[in-house]
Amino acid sequence: MIKVNVPAGADQVRLDQFLSTLEEPEISRSYASKLIKDDRIQLNGKSCKASSRVKEGDELLIDMPEPVSLDVVAEDIPLDIVYEDEDFLIVNKPKGMVVHPAAGHYQGTLVNAVMNHCGEELSTINGVMRPGIVHRIDKNTTGLLVVCKNDKAHKSLAEQLKEHSITRKYVAIVCGNIKEDSGTVDAPLGRSKKDRKKQAIDMVDGRDAVTHFRVLERFSDYTLVECILETGRTHQIRVHMASIGHPVLGDDVYGPKKCPFTLEGQCLHAKVLGFIHPSTGEYVEFDSEYPEYLKRLMDRLRKK
Repeated sequence: MIKVNVPAGADQVRLDQFLSTLEEPEISRSYASKLIKDDRIQLNGKSCKASSRVKEGDELLIDMPEPVSLDVVAEDIPLDIVYEDEDFLIVNKPKGMVVHPAAGHYQGTLVNAVMNHCGEELSTINGVMRPGIVHRIDKNTTGLLVVCKNDKAHKSLAEQLKEHSITRKYVAIVCGNIKEDSGTVDAPLGRSKKDRKKQAIDMVDGRDAVTHFRVLERFSDYTLVECILETGRTHQIRVHMASIGHPVLGDDVYGPKKCPFTLEGQCLHAKVLGFIHPSTGEYVEFDSEYPEYLKRLMDRLRKK
């Protein structure tokens, strides 16, 4: 049973609509309606309707059914493994690859590939759909991910993520020419109340989110930046850079719908990943080269 208290700012919002804005548990509005219909949600200890209105201080009890177990099949998909030992492997994820199975993507994911490579040697903390997966990057973001082989390593890395002590440096090409050499975007993020598929800056109910950026190279109409995450919220860099007028090039969700280049999604690469090794206790850091598509684009921008 999951307990949720209604925060300030949600007064007189429909119950099904409020539930669809939650970060945890993540529930669609239609699924919220089904849970309510099945009497799996109580509002202040009583049965309720989807049209019931919530107010600040209300208590919700959510009885989430056990997820249906799906058979995730190991697939012989090539992996770019940067490092591997008994506790984890560092994978350089290509553009276009989804990290773990979900609705519409049960095959061809990083998890399918890692299962083929590791066999039974994967942590089980995140269940059958996300074995070994501690953190994610978007489908069209390239770069480094850590995959844990055992629960001890998984717990260690998850705790470091929670404490924001993991080093995560990204490179991105953003629209426009940034005048400052460096800067910080400190703006809380939460699910957009207008479009639940998006994240948005939310000064009332959002979770703390901090991105530090540094200019690496300037082109005529674009800027290559390094972004260092202090926190790791969904779509954090993409939303933060768009919020200061410099969306990531190729990002058709938070940036312009039309792009002057033929790109497969946003120009964003997870370049550096560092953390305390779960067994040795020593700090380890891994770096990756710019992906080929980014190199070609940078050469083209330099010529312009």
